[in-house]
Amino acid sequence: MSQAPKRPEPLSDTNPQEVGVAELFGGPRGLVDAGIPGAVFAVAYAVTGSDLQLSAWIAVGCGVALAGLSVVQRRPVQQAIAGLIGVGLMAFIASRTGRAEDFFLPSLIKNAAYGGAYAISALVRWPLMGVFLGPVLGEGFAWRKDPVRLRAYTLVTWLWAGMFAIRLLVQIPLYLAGAVTALGFAGIPLGLPLFALTGWLTYQVLRKAPRAVPPPEADDAEPEAASTDS
Repeated sequence: MSQAPKRPEPLSDTNPQEVGVAELFGGPRGLVDAGIPGAVFAVAYAVTGSDLQLSAWIAVGCGVALAGLSVVQRRPVQQAIAGLIGVGLMAFIASRTGRAEDFFLPSLIKNAAYGGAYAISALVRWPLMGVFLGPVLGEGFAWRKDPVRLRAYTLVTWLWAGMFAIRLLVQIPLYLAGAVTALGFAGIPLGLPLFALTGWLTYQVLRKAPRAVPPPEADDAEPEAASTDS
């Protein structure tokens, strides 16, 4: 007589990296690198007497240096290229509009898009954190049939939607006020520190909800059926 599959234990306290949240956003180093060009642009804009073009070029140069450092350190090239493209886009938009605060416009749009996607996914009961982490943790999509695990993934998805909302609540008033220096430096605490707090809360929620059990593979059930018939 076959036994029911054993329910996985909650995530271990000694293995918080098991959640794998940081990798979804480029890792901690990627988050730090993403905030540096904005701060450099803000400093350059203040030091150069509001020279938009020069400040934009300095920020792009910072992006090139960070991408080169990633290559030297043998970190993922895709992440470095994406970061460089992002800085180039920010500089291009600001140069075209002639408004220094527009350097940060792509970041605002990105946060709004991410926050909206997370919120909508939670509302339709396909929370994105479950979609991302379920396969990584070996659950597949079995968590959708597990009420406890589904609630946990829904809650942490709202946490991430809230993180993006906090960024917007801080940055949009600064953007509308044209506070370029404040925008640049606001990105530092709103980057890795806020991300780390959200990631820690995510881990605390998920570790208390046992992982869902994927259905047994059809191939595994065939030998048992055969032995029963005999």
